[in-house]
Amino acid sequence: MDTRAAMEPSPGVLAPTALASVDIVIPVLNEERALPGCVRTLARFLEAGFPLPWRITIVDNGSTDATWPLATALAGELPHVYARRLEIRGRGAALRAAWQDSPADVVAYMDVDLSTDLGALFPLVAAVAGGHSEIAVGTRLAPGARTRRSLRREVVSRGYNALLRHGFGVRFSDAQCGFKAARADAVRPLLRKVGDDSWFFDTELLLLAEHNGLRVHEVPVDWIEDGDSRVRVVRTAVDDLKGLARVAWTMGTGRARVRVRRAEPAPAHPDAVLTHPISDISALIGLIPGITHALAYLTLREMWSPVTTNLGALFLAAFVSVTTRRRSAFHHTAARFALLYALTTAAVLGVPAGGAVPESGAVAATYCLLALLRWVFTRTRN
Repeated sequence: MDTRAAMEPSPGVLAPTALASVDIVIPVLNEERALPGCVRTLARFLEAGFPLPWRITIVDNGSTDATWPLATALAGELPHVYARRLEIRGRGAALRAAWQDSPADVVAYMDVDLSTDLGALFPLVAAVAGGHSEIAVGTRLAPGARTRRSLRREVVSRGYNALLRHGFGVRFSDAQCGFKAARADAVRPLLRKVGDDSWFFDTELLLLAEHNGLRVHEVPVDWIEDGDSRVRVVRTAVDDLKGLARVAWTMGTGRARVRVRRAEPAPAHPDAVLTHPISDISALIGLIPGITHALAYLTLREMWSPVTTNLGALFLAAFVSVTTRRRSAFHHTAARFALLYALTTAAVLGVPAGGAVPESGAVAATYCLLALLRWVFTRTRN
């Protein structure tokens, strides 16, 4: 048989199919300096070969400078660029309004400073356009990402995301990167539950997505901090902590559940023989470092003070955690170590009578409490 002939496509094999359309939203507030360069750069990039139908939507939410006139001028000058104005402020409010009304199959957004390299845009969109995931996020903290930013923002970002991982049990590594995409029909039911209109919008959306069983895909990105950023790190961090408490209460009371369209996994082979699924034992596996910590504390307490004993026992527990979990856990050990040391030390010093046995019990109780919290926040995931 002729090999070349065999490689020729049969009629209809490569027939064009309907492509998912993408709406890229750029929320802006008093960005007259950055907006023109952002939109023109993004439009040139998309026109150069982005393989899906696209449009750019500028959302001005309450600017008092020349941002809105510039937005309307860009919309009139460039094809596939659309502008709308809201009288209320907040990135969350801008995204909610644009995503709810968008005619596109996939809705996305990026920050006006273009801190994230545009080379990651198609991998981000492709994860949801192809139906594999419902939401895709850029991450600056996963292996493969490259970032350049100040020490303060690095510390705050890593601490905040560590709190999300160990307090809520989330699987994503970077909640606040301004580079996200979602399947429109999947994200809209969540938008009605998101209560924040500002910077916490991203975190709340992702927490609700995982809580309702949606799949969140991460794309490592190259990211460079813009010195003219509108983000106020300390104020945003305080607002985020308040938002976390509110979301925790909403989840705990069962009010975070929404109806989302998501196909159940099914075998592709018509003659597949299905097996019974095993029970989820991840919570029990997560207690292994806690048991190690408590036993090590009980042994070392005879030689050292409570604070020193807790430090040494936690080192042993951290070693067990890294060796029993996936390899990437090593990158999160420092933040997890600091958080656990603070919590367990407070528990040890809070024991009224003192002594090795009750203090070791306090350590074990702390791990059990954390495991219970994680179970509460993840029990309704599909």
